[in-house]
Amino acid sequence: MTRILNKSLRSKVMSAEDAAALITTDVNVGMSGFTGSGYPKAVPRALALRIANAHMEGNPFQIGVWTGASTAPELDAALAMVDAMRLRLPYQSEPVTRKRINAGDIEYIDLHLSHVPQYVSYGFLGKLDFAIVEVTSIKEDGQLVPASSLGNNKSWLDHAEKVIIEVNAWQNEKLEGMHDVYYQSVTPPHRKPIPICRADDRIGQPYLRCDPDKIVAIIETNDGDRNSPFTPPNDVSYRIADHILDFLEHEVSKGRLPDKTLLPLQSGVGNIPNAVLMGLQKSRFENMTSYTEVIQDGMLDMLESGTLRAASATAFSLSPEALQKFNNNIDFFHDKIILRSVGISNHPEVIRRLGVIAMNSLVEADIYGNVNSTHLMGTRIQNGVGGSGDFARNAFLSIFMTPSTAKNGAISAIVPMVSHVDHTEHDTQILVTEYGLADLRGLSPKQRAKVIIQKCAHPDFRPALQEYYQRALNMSPGKQTPHLLEEAFSWHTRFLATNSMKPRSNGQS
Repeated sequence: MTRILNKSLRSKVMSAEDAAALITTDVNVGMSGFTGSGYPKAVPRALALRIANAHMEGNPFQIGVWTGASTAPELDAALAMVDAMRLRLPYQSEPVTRKRINAGDIEYIDLHLSHVPQYVSYGFLGKLDFAIVEVTSIKEDGQLVPASSLGNNKSWLDHAEKVIIEVNAWQNEKLEGMHDVYYQSVTPPHRKPIPICRADDRIGQPYLRCDPDKIVAIIETNDGDRNSPFTPPNDVSYRIADHILDFLEHEVSKGRLPDKTLLPLQSGVGNIPNAVLMGLQKSRFENMTSYTEVIQDGMLDMLESGTLRAASATAFSLSPEALQKFNNNIDFFHDKIILRSVGISNHPEVIRRLGVIAMNSLVEADIYGNVNSTHLMGTRIQNGVGGSGDFARNAFLSIFMTPSTAKNGAISAIVPMVSHVDHTEHDTQILVTEYGLADLRGLSPKQRAKVIIQKCAHPDFRPALQEYYQRALNMSPGKQTPHLLEEAFSWHTRFLATNSMKPRSNGQS
C-alpha cells in the first residue's frame, strides 16, 4: 500500500533514474541524512551512475552536496567514487569521501552544525538548486512525515528551488508524532527567543511543509538506514567514565548540579560516550533528560530503565540490536523521544539556557586545553567539527574525553601544542583520560599545563611533556602561555620521521 496519501502528488511518482535525470551539473543539492539515518538511498545511487556515464563520455559533471551531517555509502561513497562532488558540507565520515577531500579532489567546508540553517537562509553558501529528502510518508494534505532524522531538512525544503522526495516504506510508520519542527519566519533584528525551557518541551509541529509546486519527483523506496554496530566499551572507556561520574558526584556535593537529576546531557557517539551512559544508568541518578544531537544505544537503555525521562535530538544513531529494540518497543519510546531540526537541537541559546552537560571526544589536546577534534597531523581531516563546538562553547559543563594515547600507545593524545585548533582553551573546562580528570575552571594557562600533564597524560609521555613545559617556562619570551614554537610543532612531525614513537629522556621523539 502506498504511503503517498495526497492524491495530487501521486502523479509525480517516478523512478530514481528519471528523478536523477532532472539534476544538472554545477548545481547545489541539499540531501537529508544525519549520522546514517534518514538519508535518500535511491536517487544518489542513480545520480552517481548518471555522472559516471557522463564522465565516460567526456562530459564534466559535478555537484555540491550539502547534508545534515554524515550519511552512508549509498550517498557519500557512491558519489565520491565517481568524482561527482566538487563541494561537500558540513560534516562527513565516509572513507572514500575523506580520501578525496584529503587528496584535494573535493572542496570541503567544515561548519558548526547550528550555523548551517542560517548560512542557507541568508545565501552565504550560494543558491540551493535541489533538495532530496527522505520521509516516512506524505499526508492527505501534503504534509511530510519525517523519517529517522530531521537534520537540515526544513532548511532544504524551505530554500531549494526544486524538491525530490523519497518515501521510504522501511521507516517505521509510528515515527509520526515523534518530531517537533519549529517554524520561525522572523529574521534579525526581529528574532524572538526559542521557547524551550525544558529538554522535553515541544514548540512546533510533527510535520514538514513543502510547497507542492516545488516537488518535481517522488520516489517510493524500501531501503534500510545504515545502522552499524558499535565497538563495545573497553577498560579504558570504563575508566574514563568512572572519572566523569565521580566528577558529577563532586559537583552535586558542591551544590553546582541538581541532586539525582543533574542537568540535561549531551553526548557524542562511540564506545567512550556509551560507557559514560552505561555508568549513569547504573548510578544513583534518575529522572534525567538529554538535550543532544543523536539518540544512541545507551540512551535507549536509560529510557527503558527510567534513568532517563526524555531525550531530545535530531537523529538516531543505533546499532542493529538497538534499532530492533526501538522498533519492537516504539510505542513505549514514542513520547519520550523528540526529534528536532539541527538548528534547534544545537542552538546555542537553548544549550546555554538549559545548562547542558556536554561530553565530546577529541583527536588531541594540548597542555593548555586547546582541542583538536578533526585533523591528523594538522592537515588530514578525519570527519569534522560537527556539533561539538555548538555544545562546548555554550554548555554549563564542557567535558572533552579521550584515551591518553593512540596507535597502540605510540602517540600521545596530550601534546605541547595541538596541530589544529577546533576548540580553544576558552571552551574547554574539563579534560578526561583514563588516567584522570583535569578540572580547568578558574586556572591560568600555566596552572592548566601542570594539571593536564599530571592528571591526563600517559605516564610514558609525562616526563617529556613536563620537560617541554619547564624549558618553555624558562626560555619563552612570554610567560603567560609559555611555548617554544619550533619544538612544539616538531613534536608532531617527529612521528613521521622515526620508527621510534616513544619520547626520549630529553623530550625529543
